[in-house]
Amino acid sequence: MLLKVRRLYIEAGGKPIVLLNKEDADDIGVRALGRVKIVTTEGRELTSVVNVTYRAVERGIIGVYDEVASKLKLEDGSLVDVRLSEPPRSIYFVREKLKGKKLTYPEIYEIVRDVVDGRLTEVEISAFVTALQTFGLDLDEATSLSKAMVEVGETLDLGDVFVVDKHSIGGVPGDKTSLLAVPTIAASGLTIPKTSSRAITSAAGTADRAEVFMPVNLDLEEIKSVVKKTGGCLVWGGALHLSPADDIFVQVEYPLAIDPLLLPSIMSKKKAVNAKILVIDIPTGRGTKVKTIGEANALAKDFIELGRRLGIQTSCAITYGEQPIGYAVGPALEAKEALETLMGSNKALDLLNKAANVAGALFQMAGIGDFNTALQLIRSSKSEKKLRDIIAAQGGNPDIKPEDIPIGDRTYDVKAESDGMALWIDNGRLIEVARAAGAPKDKGAGILLNKKIGDRVERGDILFTIYAESSIKLQTAIELIEERSFIGVGKSMDMLIQFVHEVPVYGRRFELER
Repeated sequence: MLLKVRRLYIEAGGKPIVLLNKEDADDIGVRALGRVKIVTTEGRELTSVVNVTYRAVERGIIGVYDEVASKLKLEDGSLVDVRLSEPPRSIYFVREKLKGKKLTYPEIYEIVRDVVDGRLTEVEISAFVTALQTFGLDLDEATSLSKAMVEVGETLDLGDVFVVDKHSIGGVPGDKTSLLAVPTIAASGLTIPKTSSRAITSAAGTADRAEVFMPVNLDLEEIKSVVKKTGGCLVWGGALHLSPADDIFVQVEYPLAIDPLLLPSIMSKKKAVNAKILVIDIPTGRGTKVKTIGEANALAKDFIELGRRLGIQTSCAITYGEQPIGYAVGPALEAKEALETLMGSNKALDLLNKAANVAGALFQMAGIGDFNTALQLIRSSKSEKKLRDIIAAQGGNPDIKPEDIPIGDRTYDVKAESDGMALWIDNGRLIEVARAAGAPKDKGAGILLNKKIGDRVERGDILFTIYAESSIKLQTAIELIEERSFIGVGKSMDMLIQFVHEVPVYGRRFELER
């Protein structure tokens, strides 16, 4: 059927989508979310997903989204031939997985390619992710997914440079370890092009923290330049199209509160930067993704084997995750604490210890040192100098001081109502309060703790301070605290945490970080 083009000037998130009048769609034999092949007078072809309307476009008109107009070089008034198209073969493979069958590499590659090219609808992608969650994926499928996710994206090629990397599976608030570990590793002479995520469900991702110091939306050529100058970088991976399928899968995983692609998601991105040595940080304990040491060891075993199959020497650091790392939660507060620690502050000793352990593990794998080597680099100010070099190379101010970092000017102190000690911290609730205050979008929003687990508390002591850039957001955070706090204070021998008289109205918080 010949139809006249009307450009809609609407983006569809990378997907090829067109809009047809209901009567034209019936004549072609296509329904909403079906597919048509569009052929231009010059012979260009594209298969697109169909949306159907009664009024938005008239009969004889095809409304095209920006992606279709761009790929087919269409202008208003162009004539195109629109024909019914069969669904892509990858849908058959999705159906096979829904039956619990194991998929081969070619089948998985075709699914991933069609996901990235926009040939699969959100319903079809959701079906695939749900099938992975229901039936699981073994290491063969995880390997295939990792390789396929690399193949359909960009890669960072630094030539013959020996690349190392570190990654945390997330789940612990205030985990600013990368801001210390990356410059420490680079200061040793190793090369670490650290690509990181922004917050998905947390109060700050590594990219959000690093952005307080410098631009993080660098392209591949800019990263190569920074790494060549400094040996390291701290950038947002979402701008690079490294394993782009993962960003699409996350959109399905988050609302469903599932994470079946954890291993291939992380390992594909490390393969995409050609890492040869990798340390995976697995925070463990109540309030994290991984609750027990046994679970952590099982996950570590899978990471190590998957790394072997991908040609990446992998080790895992199982770390304490039952309370925040350091005292600051929120992008600017965390960046400030990280810089203070690199400049010699000993307040956040757990942060210093974790960063030195992660960097030290990489040093041991590379045969150039250990924990003490990392600690010496930090305490000698070499790590601080390297961070400032990276900040300068990425376009930030290398002379920035902790007091130069703007923090939210709306504050609220939460004080202890009784004597005792801090017995527990609810990480999930803490993150909810920090996000209510505006983090991570408002860089200056967050929480600064005064007490952590085991600290002595007297009635009237400030337990923590909430920071916000907006009075309205601060009030929202305060209301959450008045409803239920995230720090438990009691006598050292108190065994009771809480009475529950009715079904709680709050549910389990889902952690999803990359």
